[in-house]
Amino acid sequence: MPIEIKMPALSPTMEEGTLAKWLVKVGDTVSSGDIMAEIETDKATMEFEAVDEGVITAIAVPEGSEGVKVGTVIATLAGEDEDASAAPVPKVITKAEPAASPIAAPATASAQPVVANAPKGDRIVASPLAKRIAAQKGVDLAGVTGSGPGGRIVRADVDGALPGASAAPAAAPAPAAAAPAPDFGIPYEAEKLNNVRKTIARRLTEAKQTIPHIYLTVDVRLDALLKLRGELNKALEPDGIKLSVNDLLIKALGKALIRVPKCNVSFAGDELRKFSRADVSVAVAAPSGLITPIIVDAADKGVAQISTEMKALADKAREGKLMPHEYQGGTASLSNLGMFGIKQFEAVINPPQGMIMAVGAGEKRPYIVDDALAIATVMSVTGSFDHRAIDGADGAQLMQAFKDLVEAPLGLVA
Repeated sequence: MPIEIKMPALSPTMEEGTLAKWLVKVGDTVSSGDIMAEIETDKATMEFEAVDEGVITAIAVPEGSEGVKVGTVIATLAGEDEDASAAPVPKVITKAEPAASPIAAPATASAQPVVANAPKGDRIVASPLAKRIAAQKGVDLAGVTGSGPGGRIVRADVDGALPGASAAPAAAPAPAAAAPAPDFGIPYEAEKLNNVRKTIARRLTEAKQTIPHIYLTVDVRLDALLKLRGELNKALEPDGIKLSVNDLLIKALGKALIRVPKCNVSFAGDELRKFSRADVSVAVAAPSGLITPIIVDAADKGVAQISTEMKALADKAREGKLMPHEYQGGTASLSNLGMFGIKQFEAVINPPQGMIMAVGAGEKRPYIVDDALAIATVMSVTGSFDHRAIDGADGAQLMQAFKDLVEAPLGLVA
């Protein structure tokens, strides 16, 4: 019997994806573990491995197809004892194609339609997790507006709903999509957005529209940290480890979050989540867009371990090979643009986290040292805080704790 190869769920929240590239073709023989395709999720482009062995008899979804639902048949595999030429070819309708033009199959093949966007009627469409949380909180899903694909209700929608909320009155029609901005006759090339860039745009728009940001900036003297880094790198050279300034700043933010637990929190509707572990998400620029791999338990890890993990995660991020657990979660974020000479900036909070720290360049500046004017290496650091969850005074304490740890850095290796 032919084996159907279906669109996999490459993360716990994935509902659809883009089949970016096929690495096999009809007639190829594959074995378990062979890389068959590259699939673009809302976070990264990931490799899809074969589970079964056999011959590819049909490819139902061409590369570049968007909006392919999890579970959709994307190819067919014939086992070793089967006649590959007799295997049926599935049809599929993807978001990128009109319903009247499904992918054609040979005339001799039997049809096996799979519709990616079936009509939902009046039923409430919600993820299993959203339904469970709604039941626990006593939230009527009929009154919740879904932000997921096709209006699907997801966890974030339920988290922001009030317990006992009844069905809301019919919502006003959604505004029509904004017309493209005029080009005024200026020559340009249109580049289609990938799933990662679409997700970045959606999440950052959501963050700025729904999270009241408060910004706090401090100047931090780096001389002691740079001296310690040099000494540590000399000691770690035989082990092939070279610490970056960013590695030490990750550690400093992790420890600061533990020292000021009121900032290691997340706003979740009618509750405040207080985390007992500091998982620091670190912004990395990848070809497909910004992604934030996570250093788990940054406060309790040694700086050498943080450096080793961060290098591996950054490499995987740039190659699009991060696994979901390596970028999903985190209790706070750190974004460093100092290597580009940026003196100061204000970062957008990465929801549902409660804060993000933006690090500028270290530069020689006039500075008061022991009541005398001197030249010191100083960087400006700005914390963006979710004011629903974190008061300004608590944010100020976190910034002070971070400054203290950087300026007296032996606390980072104690």
